[in-house]
Amino acid sequence: MRNFELYNPTRLIFGENLHDRITDLIPQNSKVLLAYGGGSIFKNGVYEKVSKALMPFEVVEFGGIEPNPRFETLMKAVQLIREKQIDFILAVGGGSVIDGVKFISAAVKFEGDPIQILQQRLLIKDPQQVVPFGAVVTLPATGSEMNSGGVITIEATHEKLSFGGEALFPVFSIADPTVIQSLPKRQLQNGVVDSFVHVLEQYLTYKHDAFLQDRIAEGILQTLIEIGPQVIQKPEDYTLASNFMWCCTMALNGLLNKGVPTDWVTHMIGHELTAMYEIDHARTLAIIGPNLYKVMFETKKEKLAQYGERVWGITGKSEEETAREAIEKTIAFYHAVGIDTKISEYTSQYQQSAETIVNRFKQRNWIAMGEKQNITPLEIEKIVEMAY
Repeated sequence: MRNFELYNPTRLIFGENLHDRITDLIPQNSKVLLAYGGGSIFKNGVYEKVSKALMPFEVVEFGGIEPNPRFETLMKAVQLIREKQIDFILAVGGGSVIDGVKFISAAVKFEGDPIQILQQRLLIKDPQQVVPFGAVVTLPATGSEMNSGGVITIEATHEKLSFGGEALFPVFSIADPTVIQSLPKRQLQNGVVDSFVHVLEQYLTYKHDAFLQDRIAEGILQTLIEIGPQVIQKPEDYTLASNFMWCCTMALNGLLNKGVPTDWVTHMIGHELTAMYEIDHARTLAIIGPNLYKVMFETKKEKLAQYGERVWGITGKSEEETAREAIEKTIAFYHAVGIDTKISEYTSQYQQSAETIVNRFKQRNWIAMGEKQNITPLEIEKIVEMAY
């Protein structure tokens, strides 16, 4: 097992009707920015609950944070915080809103142009240089409520870039599984696949000796396979909803990657498809992941076979047969929850995708990626073309 450091200071409050805890979790006399997205919180009752909990505080609202939050929009919030001298932010929404608030938190006190946080992938480490924030989760998927990373789109350049740092953990997060009852089916489908691929990025690498990490990852995958299709059809079932939400949080709260190799190239390519074509993030992962496994088959074969045996229950076959069947079962799972897995099923303008993405990666000097640093621009081109 590799050396590692585990740090996660987020207080997670999980369960029904716990929004009143917000009152005690935000420091007294704080001036609060309430940040949210397109307005779904007004329809599902969350806004009313949060507003009641915020009554002791002076509150300024900032709405309109987009799915795949835009740098340009977030900078308006940064300016508002500076003008109003806000000292705490409450993000109410899904991963996009929480990611957006992480960037806002980092940008307010940043010396220089905050776009450098994204373009130079700067790590934000000093808690004194950020505005503290909490989160109320309304859409389980990304695990952003309990991690310190985010992804932001720069609209001017059509780039989707990641950032993070240990100063960007939420102080607290409220996770109420009942919120999924009001979500559109598409968002539930996305949440299942998004969390599933988060686990695969930290698991489908090569065999190692961090045995417990593998078992935790496999447990999350098996749970999502069991409940994923059901929770999409019956989001009002609290048992399904609570297990789904907890899987999403556990998939990316920093626990699975400790002591093990990770990949993340599926995400890197997927972000480009979202920036270019506005394809939902989770759907880009379903498009790219299986094709990456096929192109990188020889280096991932052992772990794919383990995945096939332990997660999908494939037995009595050779390592290669098990590994290939595991990929096909993964694709079938995405289809079972209603996710298409080809770029051409989302856009007719895909012909130059591979060339564009390869050129962007070269410009950023992303030329040796993956758990073995053996995914080069040549492999990227093959992966994307295979996904057409």
